[in-house]
Amino acid sequence: MLVSLEIRDVLIIDRLGLEFRPGLNVLTGETGAGKSILLDALGFVLGWRGRADLVRAGAAQGEVTAVFDLSPGHAAQAVLDEAGIEAGDELILRRVNTAEGRKTAWVNDRRVSGEVLRALSDHLVELHGQHDDRGLLNPRGHRALLDSFAGLDLGPLRAAWRSRARAASALEDAQAALAAARHEEEFLRHAVAELGKLNPEPGEDAALDARRRAMQGAERIRADVARAFQAISDDGAEGQMREAVRWLEGASDRAEGRLEGALAALSRALIELGDAQAGVEGALSALDYDPAELERLEERLFAIRALARKHGVLADDLGNHAGTLRARLAALDGGAQGIARLEAEAQAADAAYRAEAARIGAARRAAAGQLDAAMAAELAPLKMERAVFVTDVAAGEPGPEGTDAVTFTVATNPGTPAGALNRIASGGELSRFLLALKVCLTGGTPGLTLIFDEIDRGVGGATAAAVGRRLKALSEGAQVLVVTHSPQVAALGHHHWRVEKRVEDGQTLSTVVPLSDAARIEEIARMLAGDTVTEAARAAARSLLTA
Repeated sequence: MLVSLEIRDVLIIDRLGLEFRPGLNVLTGETGAGKSILLDALGFVLGWRGRADLVRAGAAQGEVTAVFDLSPGHAAQAVLDEAGIEAGDELILRRVNTAEGRKTAWVNDRRVSGEVLRALSDHLVELHGQHDDRGLLNPRGHRALLDSFAGLDLGPLRAAWRSRARAASALEDAQAALAAARHEEEFLRHAVAELGKLNPEPGEDAALDARRRAMQGAERIRADVARAFQAISDDGAEGQMREAVRWLEGASDRAEGRLEGALAALSRALIELGDAQAGVEGALSALDYDPAELERLEERLFAIRALARKHGVLADDLGNHAGTLRARLAALDGGAQGIARLEAEAQAADAAYRAEAARIGAARRAAAGQLDAAMAAELAPLKMERAVFVTDVAAGEPGPEGTDAVTFTVATNPGTPAGALNRIASGGELSRFLLALKVCLTGGTPGLTLIFDEIDRGVGGATAAAVGRRLKALSEGAQVLVVTHSPQVAALGHHHWRVEKRVEDGQTLSTVVPLSDAARIEEIARMLAGDTVTEAARAAARSLLTA
């Protein structure tokens, strides 16, 4: 329930605070006094998209705060939980609009987006404006209204539609790919055979090139390494050093110890020379290569690079490219089986969608009968007991919402054919159809504040009184706000406010005044008589208030 609404610097309102109560809350006032501004302000704090120029002239920003009382288990609490906002018995919404157009919103002092506000508003307020009956004239919206009445969950149906679309798209893509593959079948078979004969591996070009460079380098340096080995072998330095040792050992006994140091140094040198020989010999072994192998390696390397140029890929990517072509050829060869499998999947998805659409269609037809009966019960108190409202559910084009086309039709008099609302119903009748339909759709929603903006336009007298009685009955145990120009409706309100316009310091400002019993008599008398309020008008107002 909407508890209070505080407005600051919005349009022609400077400061305004309203306290609302359960039951039927009535707002009246002369045309242009600012009644619609209240609804604009409420829509703004609820995140609805409306007029952009909300800030009062000369003000830096406009601000609206709305306080709602939430009953235990209220549907809005699920939205708060999802947004990570602590939920309590009281919900405070605040939204600010700067003069530059920047909007900021808070819920219970937590900053939120407009999407969160709109999600909350779906469970807080139902607004029926002056032009809401335009929606009744558009059959595109009738199915959604019927679904809302039936409480249908279209999630499984939409999921089945998406699965059906994906399966159909996969089949279409596979068929197109198979058709394209058949155009290049000859090329694929030749290319796969050619690549299969060479059988390149991913990254093989780099490995072959490194091996080729190593073999070519070995050819250039092996002769120098071999000459060095010859120089330090038995035929070279090692043999001469051993000969020197033999000579010195023969003379050592007669040298009185003077050759012992030299002999020790030569012994160490021979050990080091042996290590050098082993290292050089190992290097020679590593530099050994087969010239025939180098020739075979170069032939394969050049073949890989030539084939890579032919296919327009890097030589190191030729192996991967070969795998891609083999996969395309395999897809071509197995295309018929793949198409058959995808066709079966598409048929299964279509069958699942149609089964779900049939289930939803049956639920819609059942709900249509219930809605027609509910509408008949609502229209009678609105002085339209002879009107017949029919919800027509016919076959339509398949889509995410099913295969049904829903149209609201009406016959306003017995014996006349049913037809579209805009052709059959007058302006006043449309208003009453709207009221009846909104009651059927939202009357059972707990904790919802219903707001009607001039729902009684185009009607008067006994019919206006009937509309007022239905609104009053609707407000029993609930909260209804009505903006009205009808004295018959205003007289039935539990609480009454008058919207007034005044001029202060050259500025036009709007305010809202709660009316006492005496002030209600004067206001309803004004609504009955116009500018000049007579005693007869006051008497008529008293009669309406006591009826």
